[in-house]
Amino acid sequence: MNSQCYSVAMDLGVCQLRNFSISFLSSLLGTETSSVRLDNSSSGASVVAIDNKIEQAMDLVKSHLMYAVREEVEVLKEQIKELIERNSQLEQENNLLKNLASPEQMAQFQAQVQTGSPPSSTLGAQQPAVTQLSTQNSGPSA
Repeated sequence: MNSQCYSVAMDLGVCQLRNFSISFLSSLLGTETSSVRLDNSSSGASVVAIDNKIEQAMDLVKSHLMYAVREEVEVLKEQIKELIERNSQLEQENNLLKNLASPEQMAQFQAQVQTGSPPSSTLGAQQPAVTQLSTQNSGPSA
């Protein structure tokens, strides 16, 4: 490729980039495209002005993204806290149920865990203990 074609291609690319930058910045800044114009006679100053506008727009985008990320981090921290609390409750419930289960029920449960079969008959056997426990914890009902 000769240097004249390369120069023309570069000018075309720069022109397209400038037009895109003006459109993009106008949409970001909420101004009309016609109010942001380039003066081809002072291309050096307009390039600097465009660079400054692009930098401002990038800073604006960066600050919005950082704000959104901080919000998401806070939401995730809260979810982690809730999950840790729920996990603790389930561990306590699990330990309580293990203590209430008879050795035969525990052996049957261990056998089911090892074979991977679903617990079908043990659910009925453990239900009265859970119901009894719930009644004891709730106290007298009105």
